[in-house]
Amino acid sequence: MRPVLRAAGVGGSRQRLRIEATGAIQGVGFRPFVYRLAASEGLGGFVRNTGDGVVLEVEGPVQALTRFVERFDTEAAAPMSVRARRVEEIDPQGADTFEIAPSTCEAERLAVVLPDLAVCGECLAEMSDPGDRRYRYPFTTCMHCGPRFSIINGVPYDRVRTSMRQFKMCTACQAEYDDPASRRFHAETNACPMCGPTLALWDVAGNERAAGGQALSEAVDALRQGAIVAMKGLGGFQLLADARNELTVQRLRARKGRPSKPFAIMVPTCDDAAALAEIDAVERALLCSAAAPIVLLRSRSDGAKLARAVAPGHNAWLGVMLPYTPLHHLLMRELGFPVVATSGNRSGEPVVASEHEALERLGGLAECFLVHDRPILHPVDDPVVRVIAGEPVVLRHARGYAPLDLALNGRETPDTACVALGAHGKSAVALASKGSVVLGPYIGDLDGSEARAAFARSIATMKALYGVTPGVVACDAHPDYYSTQYAQRQASEPRRVPHHLAHVLSGMVEHGLEGPLLGVAWDGTGYGDDGSVWGGEFLAIDAGRCRRVAHLLPFRLPGGEAAARQPTRAALGVLHAMHGEAALSMTSLAPVTAFTAHQRGLFVAMLGRGICSPWTSSAGRLFDAAAAILGLCSHSSFEGEAAIALESAATGAAWAYPLEAPVLREEGRTLIADWRPAVASLTRAIAEQVPAGPLARGFHEALADLIVAVARRVGMHRVLLTGGCFQNAMLALGAIDRLRTAGFDVRTHHRVPPNDGGLAVGQAAFALRPLIEEKA
Repeated sequence: MRPVLRAAGVGGSRQRLRIEATGAIQGVGFRPFVYRLAASEGLGGFVRNTGDGVVLEVEGPVQALTRFVERFDTEAAAPMSVRARRVEEIDPQGADTFEIAPSTCEAERLAVVLPDLAVCGECLAEMSDPGDRRYRYPFTTCMHCGPRFSIINGVPYDRVRTSMRQFKMCTACQAEYDDPASRRFHAETNACPMCGPTLALWDVAGNERAAGGQALSEAVDALRQGAIVAMKGLGGFQLLADARNELTVQRLRARKGRPSKPFAIMVPTCDDAAALAEIDAVERALLCSAAAPIVLLRSRSDGAKLARAVAPGHNAWLGVMLPYTPLHHLLMRELGFPVVATSGNRSGEPVVASEHEALERLGGLAECFLVHDRPILHPVDDPVVRVIAGEPVVLRHARGYAPLDLALNGRETPDTACVALGAHGKSAVALASKGSVVLGPYIGDLDGSEARAAFARSIATMKALYGVTPGVVACDAHPDYYSTQYAQRQASEPRRVPHHLAHVLSGMVEHGLEGPLLGVAWDGTGYGDDGSVWGGEFLAIDAGRCRRVAHLLPFRLPGGEAAARQPTRAALGVLHAMHGEAALSMTSLAPVTAFTAHQRGLFVAMLGRGICSPWTSSAGRLFDAAAAILGLCSHSSFEGEAAIALESAATGAAWAYPLEAPVLREEGRTLIADWRPAVASLTRAIAEQVPAGPLARGFHEALADLIVAVARRVGMHRVLLTGGCFQNAMLALGAIDRLRTAGFDVRTHHRVPPNDGGLAVGQAAFALRPLIEEKA
């Protein structure tokens, strides 16, 4: 029976208002909030979820209605967020009761589906209370926390449309669900040990070794003894290991096929994180937020001991997160030490979500499996966030952040829906319709069959969840990307969107911007319309037009894509652009001596004749080259390894060696940013035995100065920094500070990743309202 209240029946004129609201208002206690607000003002009417938000009607005295609307606008607390509301007066119906009415499915726009949320403090307090019926229950949730996106299969958000539908609430839980005074009033994930999900520990054959609390205790014992445990979490499996145990972490690396990319770690408390890394106020708030991301933190030189294998090589940062589910909290309280908490997958594959799939795909990695019986409908990995220039920047758009709903600000073509398929790496899908675009969660690189299957499932999920059949398919312009080839199979004429323009548009959508604007799009690679590899681009956007107004001086990449894995190849291309064949005899430089005389002869021929050596303007490859020239990285086992080594060296330097400034020159209507003077002074300083750290710092500063120089020449007041290179905090901060000092309005990414993980947002914006591309 649905709870109701009696209208006060106070004298005076009566009115009835209808309010339609959209935003993050389903699954966050919004209907109970409205119910209690109406009760306190003595109003009649109803509130219900719809396919795109919430509709409510309230009736009563005019003064009470006025107070209700004012409080409606001011008292909704996070994670509730009303993005838009429409209020209209309708005829009174004589209602003297208020109720939470059954949901309906009609929709005028895309609904906002809330991301999964970390467990709240009140639920943690209950779990810690021996007298509470949820004491040590690993699936405790309420209206303010717990799974959302990972368990929903349709909107509006009701229990029957989640994977919790298989758990019938016991009498006590149902009473909470029906009680307006309870924070579990209409909490769709409500459960307890009597009626909710349960825990079990399996061996590698899938045999149950223990259940409930005993399963948790045995998993803790296994971790203490050096075992690798695969644990089913909120959005998928994690591989856990004692982060202090060198042999265990090395074994995990060998089994997972991940030779050097740093592992994320989980620590029991924020104080434990502070013992390992430097944490400022913004980073601390991120760690403790409802999103509970992995936060990239500066390692402490005097920090607590971790296995060297956690973050080997030249890396100044640790990826740290706190427990974010009741199960994680229970586990970490028992352990009391940091654990590696890496995605439950093999290298290059998507995260595993099903316990039976985990036995097959993770069987050779883990010694045991801590599982539960709450189905994960939509796998979602852990998010990664970094604070840059004092602001959080999402690098991996995942649990706690995805899906993300953004307004298109008039970019939509009426009655047209679009699915945008992103790039090949850091894949994520976006769906645009009815004036908004929704960015789905990170999938990964589309190299293997498992990742490609997950990509197809993500597209199907987005279409089904939001009830949209797209008439337009958007993709990257690169013909060899799997996402592009997939688009060609889905549509006869997919909208091919230039890679770096999509980067710029993704930032513009995030900030609700129109032109005029200068987009600085720097990354590792992108398909250029001249057939070369772009990546150091300056794009002017104005009046529905786009033009490439400047770019970095191109150089050849011997071996093409192989140069992304071997920074020494990029370095040879850079040196050849400066010195010609003589570059390959500069044996005082690390990238030259990395090859035999015979190999150097082959590279001379390749570079001189352009054999398997495409031109590139890539800022990412230029950073790789600098790292190799400084002897910091010769081989990359993961994307960005060389750039990370270069930034780490720069971050650890107390001063910057001043490099010669890059030069700007005009070729027709285009500015060419010639970086050769800076690299030439870099190589001279190496010969003078200047340490790598100050040189790395000087290189960052030279490129930040270059961005300002181009911006001054182009003359647009607003500048947007986008692309994977601006994940580099030193480059981004240097450019931001210099541009602002010079009087520019600078915008950067925050919620939409600056890397290819946010590309689909820009693709959708372009597909629904294309820009005219002007040639230089």
